[in-house]
Amino acid sequence: MKINNTSLNKKNVGETVTLYGWVNKKRDLGGLIFIDLRDRSGLIQLVISPDTDIYEKASTLKSEYVIKVSGKVVLRKDVNHNLKTGEIEIEVSSLDILNKSLDLPFDLNNMTALEENRLKYRYLDLRRDVMKNNLIIRHKTVQVVRNYLNSLGFLEIETPILCKSTPEGARDYLVPSRVNKGSFYALPQSPQLFKQILMMSGMEKYYQIARCFRDEDLRADRQPEFTQIDMEMSFLSQDEIMEITEGLLYNVFKEIKGIEIKLPINRMTYDEAMEIYGSDKPDLRFENPIYDITDSFKDTDFNLFKNIITDGGIINALVFEEAFEYSRKDIDKLTEYVKTYGASGLAFLKYNGDFTGSIAKYVDEGIKGDLIKKLNLKNNALILIVSGDRKTVKTAIGALRCKMGHDLGLIDNKKYAFTWVTDFPMFEYSEEEGRFLACHHPFTLPKDIKMLSDKEKAKAYAYDIVINGYEAGGGSLRIYDPDMQEKVLEELGFSKERASAQFGFLLKALNYGCPPHGGLALGLERLVMILCETDNIRDVIAFPKTTSASCLMTEAPSEVNASQLDELHIKIKD
Repeated sequence: MKINNTSLNKKNVGETVTLYGWVNKKRDLGGLIFIDLRDRSGLIQLVISPDTDIYEKASTLKSEYVIKVSGKVVLRKDVNHNLKTGEIEIEVSSLDILNKSLDLPFDLNNMTALEENRLKYRYLDLRRDVMKNNLIIRHKTVQVVRNYLNSLGFLEIETPILCKSTPEGARDYLVPSRVNKGSFYALPQSPQLFKQILMMSGMEKYYQIARCFRDEDLRADRQPEFTQIDMEMSFLSQDEIMEITEGLLYNVFKEIKGIEIKLPINRMTYDEAMEIYGSDKPDLRFENPIYDITDSFKDTDFNLFKNIITDGGIINALVFEEAFEYSRKDIDKLTEYVKTYGASGLAFLKYNGDFTGSIAKYVDEGIKGDLIKKLNLKNNALILIVSGDRKTVKTAIGALRCKMGHDLGLIDNKKYAFTWVTDFPMFEYSEEEGRFLACHHPFTLPKDIKMLSDKEKAKAYAYDIVINGYEAGGGSLRIYDPDMQEKVLEELGFSKERASAQFGFLLKALNYGCPPHGGLALGLERLVMILCETDNIRDVIAFPKTTSASCLMTEAPSEVNASQLDELHIKIKD
């Protein structure tokens, strides 16, 4: 059996061992050849003397050659405290070159390569310690999750990958059926319908490390295929589901990071999160709340603000004492930034006993006193102001808050800030489709059935767990009454025929004794990304896609030959 490099220590001195691995680095120092041998466990130093019959062969070694060596474990003269095996080295007596390597496209020990190159040569990139350790953390996280949920009596059950298309939300990936001409499967966006069916089947507690697929625009924390820690439970309240999730996160962070999360995790409603932080996934690692200063300008002579207030808009502000020295050029850059979120512009004030800035001449004594009190102003403060309709203002100033937090170094990357966001809207308006859609999904339990017709105010038993500004997971209680489900689908514009065509098997099952149930899914990659202290989800996936949903290593997606298309009854349009 292969010995791991880092399993050896000074207790093994005098033993003869056989090791396998890659040449991480070779150094020729006055005749002696030193090699850092790397395997998955780490590095160990080899030393080869000029008076051995393998010296000439050792001289030909290059980085990433795969070798087998045998030799005696001896103490090092100079201990390397940075290595786990830094007290010992191997005096090599035999050497076999198992495989050679071409010159590398980038240096594995000096990570300056472009990500595009790293993705193209992913098999080399994964040899780096940081990438290897990320995958080990991912593996250990899944182990902790399984152990915890198994201890609570959950059953791990797989659900189908080839499913029925239910196009309500993100776009489906479609899979043509060769056997059923003109018909298609869809890859699951989540196991949502199946896990609800499992509750109707009496399983009571289900989980799955589930593969999910969504054909949507990508970003740093999103991939076309991803993994959920998927859970569903019968006969439990929202509080009980959240408590189980908190226990899972407590175990994960304790085992992986050695951190004990303070329980219970704080909660805020969706409305509170949007009002104070301009986001339904607020980053609470730093303060700087959003202030509503609309009332401060209710009697202003400034026409822009006056018109906004008359039209029912709002005026919001952020305060940063750390940014008082920002120049007009710096603020112009911030103005362009908020415009990307739909804001018309950015006003600013500086306070140092008195106000200066772009709208200072409109700050009379009454407004001045009100702002000082409302914003709790101290000297050397920069006030950034966004005005307009509520949705645009909250979106823009929420993004600006996070940007400033990063730019000013206000965020402690070693800190973990958790919160629940609850009471999400039942519906959200889609400008693209010109209608209301389900905010979570069409099977979410409304808080008040009487409010369903008032779509802008209807709330749901829906909740997200937010960590460091990332939506790490989300869930809801589900509708278990068939009449209520029919009513919700009706409010979403589903005819009975369309509802039956898309969700018929679920709707039918609701009529055969459906238990109250609910659940939650944690995004495994996002959770591991947070644990690994990276902001790039591709760093925690062995073989990820780019933002254009392509794999640079395998060159997928690719064209297929005409005979395959003919067999599937598919024709490519010009």
